[in-house]
Amino acid sequence: MSREIWDPGLQSERTRLAWVRTAVMLSTGGLAATGLTLRHGLPAPAAAGFVLAALFGALLLTRTGVRFRRVQEALHGGRPIDSGLDALLAWLGTLCAVAGALTFVLAPWR
Repeated sequence: MSREIWDPGLQSERTRLAWVRTAVMLSTGGLAATGLTLRHGLPAPAAAGFVLAALFGALLLTRTGVRFRRVQEALHGGRPIDSGLDALLAWLGTLCAVAGALTFVLAPWR
């Protein structure tokens, strides 16, 4: 007896929206934090973590359509879903945002 993986509900659409929210928050948050860091007179390297977070968020956002299509094909084909690269990009973006925040908080204010 084979069990079908595909569920006709909206789970994959909700997952896609969650990935989009994560990507948008990384990219816009990274850009806003970069501007805040530079406006407060911190050296440019202090903003590097935020710039990288924005970059990883932008990469995730551009991969959203491709990832959704692959997930749909895997679900309909009964194959496992592989989102390792996207999870790595999200993890690296979050790590860079945290590093930027630590740099921002621990930097001496002028």
